[in-house]
Amino acid sequence: MDAKGQIVLPKDLREKANIKPNEKLAVVACEKDGEVCCIMLIKAERFAGAVTKTVAPLIKSLTKEENQA
Repeated sequence: MDAKGQIVLPKDLREKANIKPNEKLAVVACEKDGEVCCIMLIKAERFAGAVTKTVAPLIKSLTKEENQA
């Protein structure tokens, strides 16, 4: 990690993951016992899609419950 907090992904990893220049990545951290134990990089478009698929039904359900109350 450099002084700006930037990291470089090795070329072979970028090629294997098909990560292109300027592609956005989401950073997801997992904690154990109050400390970060893992950091994952996920392509932002895939992350957004996964969040939408997970959250949309929840929001729909909550909205439905609210309308019934």
